[in-house]
Amino acid sequence: MPKILVVDDERLLVKGIKFNLENEGYEVETGSDGEEAVELARTGRFDLIILDLMMPKIDGLQACMKIREFSNVPIIMLTALTQEMDKVTGLMTGADDYVTKPFSPSELIARVDALYRRLGAADDSSDDEIESGPFVLNKRNRTLDKNGERVKLTQTEYSLIKLFMETPGRALSREDILENVWGADYNGELKIVDVNIRRLRMKVEDTPTVPVYITTIWGYGYKWGS
Repeated sequence: MPKILVVDDERLLVKGIKFNLENEGYEVETGSDGEEAVELARTGRFDLIILDLMMPKIDGLQACMKIREFSNVPIIMLTALTQEMDKVTGLMTGADDYVTKPFSPSELIARVDALYRRLGAADDSSDDEIESGPFVLNKRNRTLDKNGERVKLTQTEYSLIKLFMETPGRALSREDILENVWGADYNGELKIVDVNIRRLRMKVEDTPTVPVYITTIWGYGYKWGS
């Protein structure tokens, strides 16, 4: 049974999320502040974490960054803030998705289901590795090496780099990338593609501001290679 950690200081909200996720077949553990989120993530085995942005002790952004130091578990950020920068910052710290409060139970469950299905999907290819320039992608272990050194990726970043390396030289629109990585039924915003690619470039490019591997097709999308 998939296990989810939900951390938010709004007790009634946590209770409602727990109730709805358990009705969908998930096992749920809960917490109420950022420090507890980090400790539970460190000691427990979770398939997905839901974090509120504004929490006591340390906020969701700090908690997400600390979790990313030792785990690539998928993270969905909850936020009542609507400013663009808050959403971008959440994704840049390592979150895989965000949901803005107020939200319906069905919206959150749809995001959880889509993320869990995507990240748990098995490769149907018989080729375990893809090599491209200095990179080796191991699809069995879901890892990426550059010049023999391991590149630490979140599960969303892995899915992105896998899509690019499987389609070298092909121009992919933002809509193509969203559908292939986040799923055809994803109902979030298109800018999540740009933010995640910006984050991925920081890990794979020698000079992220002058990308060589993930290049931009202005007004359209991105492709792997110049």
